[in-house]
Amino acid sequence: MKCILQALAISFMIHVIYVVSTLSLGFIKTLIYRPDIETAWKQTDTLQSSVAFGVAFSPYIIVLSFVCVFLVCWAALFIIQKRRRGFV
Repeated sequence: MKCILQALAISFMIHVIYVVSTLSLGFIKTLIYRPDIETAWKQTDTLQSSVAFGVAFSPYIIVLSFVCVFLVCWAALFIIQKRRRGFV
């Protein structure tokens, strides 16, 4: 049971680190971005008629990712614990 809880915690922390780092990188890129207005003014293209913000994907991908990382962490912790018991 302890191995399962540790694997859940590790999987959760990996996903939190991924989300925080992705958001931080986007924030930093937004802060650093300086538009080149002069070049943009010279290029006259037609504008798009629709705008999309973010990424549209199925929420099941997040659950599947969490479960897969959990299973990998659980297997790794299980193998490590079995080897430690075998050597002692």
